[in-house]
Amino acid sequence: MSLLAINKLTTTVGAEVDGIDPDRLATDDTLGEAVLDALEENGVLVFPRLHVNPEAQVAFCRRLGDIDHSSDGHHRVPGIYPITLDVSKNSSAAYLRATFDWHIDGCTPIGDECPQKATVLSAVHVAEHGGETEFASSYAAYDALSDEEKQRYGSLRVVHSLEASQRRVTPDPTPEQLARWRARRTHEHPLVWTHSSGRKSLVLGASADYVMGMDLDAGRALLAELLDRATVPDKVYSHRWSVGDTVIWNNRGVLHRAAPYDPDSPREMLRTTVLGDEPIQ
Repeated sequence: MSLLAINKLTTTVGAEVDGIDPDRLATDDTLGEAVLDALEENGVLVFPRLHVNPEAQVAFCRRLGDIDHSSDGHHRVPGIYPITLDVSKNSSAAYLRATFDWHIDGCTPIGDECPQKATVLSAVHVAEHGGETEFASSYAAYDALSDEEKQRYGSLRVVHSLEASQRRVTPDPTPEQLARWRARRTHEHPLVWTHSSGRKSLVLGASADYVMGMDLDAGRALLAELLDRATVPDKVYSHRWSVGDTVIWNNRGVLHRAAPYDPDSPREMLRTTVLGDEPIQ
């Protein structure tokens, strides 16, 4: 019997979890494995109005894996990173505008780190208009391909770069901005990610720049078409935030993005990232 009471939100991605005491997140040794199993099946788990505190959020995430501490210092609790456009709360807020485009976290790491396993967001303040977080299954995107497409795309490799994602929001960068983007190395990934579980997914999103060995425009057109097909409205779960909501997603099998909102909005999410241990291959 499952430890979690789960109600699916769409046929392809997302489920709501009922009846979880926030204190249980930090104290129940059995909950971590149950959540990981549910994430693999549903991609996204929504805990409505959980009102978990930052310390409990980090303690819970440790049950899922190692925690990313690379951005410590932005919040009083190590392992918490504030997602806000308010530069007084996050000095790197300008980079967060790229999250308005579909993406998979960790496709352009500084070194050879694996993409993140999972991400947790909890809502402190919400936007009056916009600011939803949208999710689409990259597993389902692969499964929806025809047999001929699966064979044809299985050998393609795609170059991902920080510049590709940042140019979407800053198409006319200054030389200084361009130099900062290009200081981050590019990464070459297969278009089709074959996971250790045997499942396959498509590696798409804002960081995907071009397809190796294809005409530049043709390759970018293919990437755009596949992304459009993966994110049609009936394949997307859009989470409208309420204060206290906590949402967890399986970054290895889910594309996500934030819906635009007023830059002066007080919207603030507290993020904890669980580090990955599976390379894109």
